[in-house]
Parts: sequence; C-alpha cells; structure tokens
Amino acid sequence: MILILQTPRAVLGRVVRRVTGLPSPLAGHTVLITGASSGIGEATAHAVARRGARVLLVARRAQALERVRIAIEEDGGVAEVYTCDLTDGAAVDALVVRLLAEHGAVDYLVNNAGRSIRRSLDLSYDRFHDVERTMAVNYFGPVRLTMGLLPAMRSQRFGHVVNIVTWGIQIKAPKFAPYIASKTALDTFSRIAGREAFFDNVTFTNMRVSLVQTPMTAPTEAYSARGETAEHAAERVVRALEDRPLTVNTHVADVAEVLNIIAPRATDLAMAIAHKAFGDSAAARGDVSRPGRASRT
Repeated sequence: MILILQTPRAVLGRVVRRVTGLPSPLAGHTVLITGASSGIGEATAHAVARRGARVLLVARRAQALERVRIAIEEDGGVAEVYTCDLTDGAAVDALVVRLLAEHGAVDYLVNNAGRSIRRSLDLSYDRFHDVERTMAVNYFGPVRLTMGLLPAMRSQRFGHVVNIVTWGIQIKAPKFAPYIASKTALDTFSRIAGREAFFDNVTFTNMRVSLVQTPMTAPTEAYSARGETAEHAAERVVRALEDRPLTVNTHVADVAEVLNIIAPRATDLAMAIAHKAFGDSAAARGDVSRPGRASRT
C-alpha cells in the first residue's frame, strides 16, 4: 500500500535531494530507453546517465546508437547498445532474453520509440498499412517488450515504465486517427497493467507530451520551429522516472479533455473547422518533390 503515498513521498524526496545533494533515485539502476538514437530518446539517455544510471540504448540503427553511447561515456556515463526492430516480434523476444541474462531485471523502461502519421482520412482510404505500421511501432512493440520485462520487475518487487504517448489522447485532433489510436491503446494497457502489478510495486507513467522538435515532426511544415526541445522534454521524462506519477499532462490538453466531456458537439465543430483550416502536409499529400516522411527510431 506504500504506492498510495507515492506522490507526497516523491515531492518530499525531491526537496531533500535539493537541500542535501543526495543522488537521484536513478543512480545505480538500469534504465532502458527505446528510440534512443535521436530526439527525446537520445536526450533522455544523456539526462539519465548524468544521474548515475546505467543506460541501455535500444533502436534499429546500430551506428546511431554507437554515436550516443560514445557521447555518454565521454561525459562520464555508462551505456550499452542493443539493436532491435521493435516491429519484429522474434527480435523483441530475443532482446528480452538477452537483457534478462545480462542484467537480471531492468529497473526502469522508457517506451519512447514511435511513429507519427498526420494524414486526413480522405487521403488514407487505400492506405490501411498506415494503421498497421503505426500500431506495430506504437502499441505492439512496446507492449511486447513491457510484457517480456514485467515478470522480472514484479519478482524483484520494483519497476517503473514510462510511456511517451501524446496529448492527442485528450484532444483527439483530426488528421491523427491512426497515431492517436495507437497511443491511446498503449495508455490504456499501461493503466490496467499498473493496477494488476500494484502490490508488486511496479508502476506506469503515461507522458502525454505535446509537440516536441524531433525528426518525427520534420515532415509537417506547420510544425516548423514550434514545440519544446527534445532536451526540455527529456528533463520531464527524468522527473517522471524519479517521481513515478500516473500521468503527465499539459494544461491545454486537460482543458480540451473537459470540453470534450461537457460540450462534445461544440468541440467537434471547433475541431472540424480546424481540420478544414489546416491542410495536409506535402508529405501526407504524396508530393515527392518535398522531402520528409513519417519517421521512427
């Protein structure tokens, strides 16, 4: 039942560390980060390494992961590389076996790797593969990895999983149906998993982030120079790892969620108007003269 007091304990612990200079709760623990080759994942890897954690870097691109590992070690941190395509179920299972053999258990898991697609449904009727690919990266991959690592977390009676999801779960913005649906599935899965693992002291945080400047947002012209930096987002991920809250929301999305409940038709109208006003990107329209596609790490 100690989790009932998790939030006040986290606040007190942060105050004590600030006053006394005690190390982060991450120090000496293993933190696995998917999508660690760029963006939020790379910035988070550096941030947790600075807190004294052993960072396990996971992504598809071995060369990019090696670059991140070398940079972390040059800064005095400890990092290891694990190349894996999270859409390949057999590869994820093999990764779990290797991780458990080498580390016994992973203490913290950050499910960050993802794929974003911003495309209207009227451009998607013959593109069901967009739905399948998005679910493979954003839902099936992280769920398979989490389920593989969860028994060891429960056995050692400690573990924490941070899912990088989206504020779109609350806002339900047009043009993002496959993306937001996949992240909503992960959000819901994790809340239920947290309830089942409650008495084993294994917790889940869903970080419903807003726009962050990463390679994944590059294909959309409307996002140019908007959103927070990956480094700023990484600091918030670290706080979620240390404090273990249930959710991390934005004020804008909280307001949108309330409006969706109390005035659903009015918010539908507002979103429909926004959908008409802000068109699809060149990449979504299939304009091959413009670079950029929905990406993942």
